[in-house]
Amino acid sequence: MEKKEAIKESGQYLTFQLGDELFAFDVLRTNEVLEVSQITRIPGASDAMIGVINLRGSVVPVIDLRKRLNMPEIERTVDTSIIIIDTEYGEEKVILGVLVDAAKQVIMLDKTQLEEPPKVGMKLNIEYITAIGKQNESFIILLNSDKIFSEAELVEAAESKDMVC
Repeated sequence: MEKKEAIKESGQYLTFQLGDELFAFDVLRTNEVLEVSQITRIPGASDAMIGVINLRGSVVPVIDLRKRLNMPEIERTVDTSIIIIDTEYGEEKVILGVLVDAAKQVIMLDKTQLEEPPKVGMKLNIEYITAIGKQNESFIILLNSDKIFSEAELVEAAESKDMVC
């Protein structure tokens, strides 16, 4: 059986929580973690695109990852965070804010701790998932920042910067 994408040898990942599940983005694709501040709504935006924030003078679109993954909405808490990530749309680099329940920590996982996602029984589209990480008795779903957001969402994110300028 041929693999679509080889699992890399090892890497660092920024972990975060959505409900009871632990997820992570490759730390090389994350810029920073912010407390939730003023999010300006954009009229007519998709459900997952909750608005834009001002990040040191730059307009950064914010996507609610719970909505993107069809998870039930919950109240925001003091732990709710926005992770600023780099993603790619065609040749263009798009900087996005991703709303999560709680940012956790940066961890190191080596190849022995990474497995391909199961092909069946997953609620999430496995295209979004780079690998399943194992740390102690916990599983960490490693998300692919380039594939988790649809083309329409990335176009909307790129255009949202122009709408508020």
